[in-house]
Amino acid sequence: MVELRIGAHVAKDDPIAGAQARGANAVQFFLGDPQGWKAPTVAYPGGADALRKAAADADVHLYVHAPYVLNVATTNNRVRIPSRKLLQQQVDLAAEVGAKGLVIHGGHVLKDDDPEKGIDNWRKCAERLDAKVPVFIENTAGGDQAMARKLERIARVWEAVADHGLGFCLDTCHAFAAGIDLADVVDRIMAITGRIDLVHANDSRDEFDSGADRHANLGEGTIGLEPIAEVVLQAGAPVILETPGAKTGEGDDLTALREYVAGR
Repeated sequence: MVELRIGAHVAKDDPIAGAQARGANAVQFFLGDPQGWKAPTVAYPGGADALRKAAADADVHLYVHAPYVLNVATTNNRVRIPSRKLLQQQVDLAAEVGAKGLVIHGGHVLKDDDPEKGIDNWRKCAERLDAKVPVFIENTAGGDQAMARKLERIARVWEAVADHGLGFCLDTCHAFAAGIDLADVVDRIMAITGRIDLVHANDSRDEFDSGADRHANLGEGTIGLEPIAEVVLQAGAPVILETPGAKTGEGDDLTALREYVAGR
């Protein structure tokens, strides 16, 4: 089989060093503050051009994760409008660094809102977005009003955005916490989207259908290494680990996953 790109979420100041320290050929990082609304920035010395060249020279694929505060689905204008603006800024800068894609959470609507309003807001966002790099909607773990927690609502969102070139990021912890069986999650997502562009391979601290977004190291959570690795194999997409050990570089999650995949 073709070698998979497997990496981790790393510090934004030097993603290439983060990849090399882990023996990874892919990394994910933030462009700026993940909890803030300021315009994105490149922390790498030399800026966007230098990072793009360094990644190409090292054969490391770059992925950007959008700030967590973004919510393009909400009916709250004070959040939705800045979210669209910041998403475009993130996309523009991700293109400058040569990123292969940008990951964004599906967002949610307010407690008393009809979820169809969020779906329509996603459609409007997709129509207006200048996607200089692919934008991957990531499934989320909890929230009754979430746009990308349950398969039925993911399907409705996808109907709204499918014609605008968006992609999909499958997070194993989020799916498990949302009550989706990992044994056939790839088939079920592919039946909806026709694509999985990136896998976030994370174990879960909490139980099945808990709604809790808490990652654990592979094999130390309630999912276990094998079910997660099987998702990776079935998806055949690049993989980013966001587990505590992978993010700090102190664990052996990447090695364990690589060895499992190589053994198959």
